[in-house]
Amino acid sequence: MNEHNMEIGLNELSFKTLKQSILQPTQLSITADAKQKINTCRDYLNKKTSESNKAYYGINTGFGYLQNVQIDASQTQQLQYNLLMSHACGMGEEVPADIVKLMLLLKIQSLCYGNSGVQEITVQRLADLYNHNILPVVFNQGSLGASGDLAPLSHLCLPLIGMGKVVLDNKTVEASLVLEQYHYKPIELQSKEGLALINGTQFMSAYGIYCLVKAERLLKWADIITAISFDGFDATLEPLNPLIHRVRNHKGQIETAATIYNYLNESSIAKSKNKQVQDPYSFRCVPQVHGASKDTFNYVLSVLMNEVNGVTDNPNIFPEEDLILSGGNFHGQPLALALDFLSIAMSEIASISERRTYQLISGQRNLPLFLVNTPGLNSGFMIPQYTAASIVSQNKQLCTPASVDTISSSNNQEDHVSMGANAATKCLRVIDNVEKVLAIELLTAAQAIDFRRPATSSPFIETLLKNYREKVSFNECDRLLHTDMQASVEFLRTYSFA
Repeated sequence: MNEHNMEIGLNELSFKTLKQSILQPTQLSITADAKQKINTCRDYLNKKTSESNKAYYGINTGFGYLQNVQIDASQTQQLQYNLLMSHACGMGEEVPADIVKLMLLLKIQSLCYGNSGVQEITVQRLADLYNHNILPVVFNQGSLGASGDLAPLSHLCLPLIGMGKVVLDNKTVEASLVLEQYHYKPIELQSKEGLALINGTQFMSAYGIYCLVKAERLLKWADIITAISFDGFDATLEPLNPLIHRVRNHKGQIETAATIYNYLNESSIAKSKNKQVQDPYSFRCVPQVHGASKDTFNYVLSVLMNEVNGVTDNPNIFPEEDLILSGGNFHGQPLALALDFLSIAMSEIASISERRTYQLISGQRNLPLFLVNTPGLNSGFMIPQYTAASIVSQNKQLCTPASVDTISSSNNQEDHVSMGANAATKCLRVIDNVEKVLAIELLTAAQAIDFRRPATSSPFIETLLKNYREKVSFNECDRLLHTDMQASVEFLRTYSFA
């Protein structure tokens, strides 16, 4: 796979660019204008703090509830080291490598705007970690999503000072050893730098972007698999008529109906007569359900892209205005709400999918009960539907909003938090679950289509099913379906739509 070169600087990142960074090996370079902004801000901060004894939060004071404790100029460097070490308190599972890389990329982008007061070498070292695939070990528990993602970002940045652990060539090693290997000296953190590194929403944002990339592909699959199920169930195409959707005028609904109708173009099954007058809602209302989830996707995408192209540490430094301002851009409320919304929207994709699976195995429309020859002797596709139902139920539990919760911290200084990090990590769990449920529907719908032979679906669907049958064969009688279900998931992940 060809390597992609990406410039990081003052221009905003696009979703396409971020998606490309996940799907293709990428090398980062920091633009000259970004370096100038970074250095101008650092020089201003040095000048400002040397000329005055004024207290600036996190620059020459303690943190959180300790904001009123002023730190002597001789101790400001130690203050930043102490901050990184004391806040690296993550627990839980290790964050997946692709998300760690996104965290590095997004942190670099935020620092490049020149409102954070970091040194150029600090930003460059983050890029070095990214480019050499030296990935800090970060844990997925510990952030309240309010003072930024303090714990996970601390773990992300510990290797800059030669601490913590990293993954290199699939091996977990001490960061200090890797720095020696690459002849990198630990960064000598200056005032404000530790705070700039660990304040921010890059943990939530990276999870959010990763979830959106997966969700985008699964929304496409949901329409394709629905089209297969339409023919498997011998459903009528009347609910896809554009006139129905035009008079309601929801963008996602209109697009979904047209997409599924096009997938079924030239299907002999779809064109056959003697259809039922109406189909169950899980077929008839697909444009309304899938379409609403797509509209939600687009809203969440707009929130996430706004966030990743912003500055979210504190305080913010404005050299041109001669101001250092303490505020709350690290508060993850926009992300918390959006990621809860995405979880709910994607959960519904799985929920309606499981209902189509249920209908396909129910013995209706001239299909055998549980889609197997000799039902009774064979259980057929009875239990994959159980599994789908179990996963859908778990998603409903995971969709309890994280954003409505808050727990006071830092001796009540941080008295309202977003819980956006929890919204982010459980959103990924929901989306991974959606993938499994869609894979089970594909397995079931393909079996149903084979019971329609010699009738055929559309050329598009027949080509896809031919490729699918190279991975998962028709189920003649009971066998180990777990293997088929896993192969179906892998098919969704790797199949090229092109």
